[in-house]
Amino acid sequence: MHAARVTPAGAVMRWVEIAGEAEPARVYLHGLGAAAAPYFTGSATHPALAGHRSLLVDLLGFGLSDRPADFGYSLEEHADTVAVLLREAGVAGADVIAHSMGGSVAILLAARHPELVARLVLIDANLDPVVVRPGAIGSSGIASYTEAEFLAGGLAEVRERVGAHWWSTMRLADPLALHRSAVRLARGSEPTMREQLVGLKVPRSYLFPADEGEPAGRAQLAAAGVEVLGIPDCGHNIMLDNTEAFVAAVAGFLAGS
Repeated sequence: MHAARVTPAGAVMRWVEIAGEAEPARVYLHGLGAAAAPYFTGSATHPALAGHRSLLVDLLGFGLSDRPADFGYSLEEHADTVAVLLREAGVAGADVIAHSMGGSVAILLAARHPELVARLVLIDANLDPVVVRPGAIGSSGIASYTEAEFLAGGLAEVRERVGAHWWSTMRLADPLALHRSAVRLARGSEPTMREQLVGLKVPRSYLFPADEGEPAGRAQLAAAGVEVLGIPDCGHNIMLDNTEAFVAAVAGFLAGS
């Protein structure tokens, strides 16, 4: 395991690193309530993607990383702490492969720290603010609680809704970090993540579960040069539900861009 101090107060982010000689390095970012190693180890070590130095990064508040109570957990703050980590690790011009909320963070990372990101693979990432809906699964439902409500009993209600698979990593997250991240993800960024993605100049790919229908704004993304690709036989967790198709799509994009 590797670690870097990423805030002025000394909070530490940690990552699992898979050695490799090929360039560029690859950085994997997880989604809300997740952790990088459980979601990405299988893909990062797959023969089609192996051989590159690969950093499976846990965002502050999640997985193996610290859980500072004095951190805001906005998308911008997450992106900036990832940037500090990458500089500490000696990584620049990386391929960033990021799922869900991690994809939103990756967009802001590329926009705010362009020297760190050479190519971007987004996996069913959040591109727009969402309407807060009590009882919903995901950031919309978590953000429907006030912070006090969530800490007092909302987390237990969420546990019953999300199911055993997601809870297996969500239970490792700091409740305060989970709630603040969900609120700020639902709120989005300014400009929106979609607008910032469209404005980026690096090669970009957006993967979505084909069985769930076309993503909103597909034509706009394609017109901006974003490769938009549906992956069959999967849900939101594309890399876990259909690893072979996911790896083939990522490897194909990286080889051709």
